[in-house]
Amino acid sequence: MPQIEFINVSKEYDPGKKVLDDVIFKVEPGEFMFVVGPSGAGKSTIIKLLTKEETPEGGDILFNGESIINISKESVPDLRRKIGVIFQDFRLLDSKTVFDNVAVALEVADSSLEEIRSIVPNVLNMVGLTEKMFKYPKQLSGGEKQKVAIARALAHEPDVILADEPTGMIDPDSVDDVLEVLEKINSLGTTVIMATHDQEIVNAMKKRVLRIERGQIISDKKGGKYRA
Repeated sequence: MPQIEFINVSKEYDPGKKVLDDVIFKVEPGEFMFVVGPSGAGKSTIIKLLTKEETPEGGDILFNGESIINISKESVPDLRRKIGVIFQDFRLLDSKTVFDNVAVALEVADSSLEEIRSIVPNVLNMVGLTEKMFKYPKQLSGGEKQKVAIARALAHEPDVILADEPTGMIDPDSVDDVLEVLEKINSLGTTVIMATHDQEIVNAMKKRVLRIERGQIISDKKGGKYRA
């Protein structure tokens, strides 16, 4: 059974102007997929629909066989624990340490202090930030900040990681480090879906590439390139 399935999904923000137009695709558990295309093509909208930040005007979206569209408001937090999101702009709290920035994700889910003290060091170790645990965001490089964001997304042991332009605001030297962490997460069984403009990354990594233009899927290839 596909982990994620978009079935004839349409989305519009302005009446008559479709950002997504009858989009159909499936993602299997453990895949690493790039979503590429020009600005405004609908990449970020796909991510927002998967986390129920937005709702489509038509079609259905299934996650582990169940419709995301029909879940109740009370079920949305549970969905978002299963689908972790990494944003381009990190979204860290400057007044909190690296440890506390990751812990916040667990605190909002009412995790116990014991769970937080166990989980946070583990996920920081996974992204290679054990030594930066008690530093503040202003003391970190852009790449390190993005690794904190990845650790925060991993705190709930999600089934899927959605990465929305995760290398867009970091220096080129840090890009490989961040991608290495994402590949490591994927190798452990977590599905990774990454929206990106970066042609070099996509061409070098040879993963599945879903290309979207003007709200429609233009190509979908395994081991693909940025331009089909």
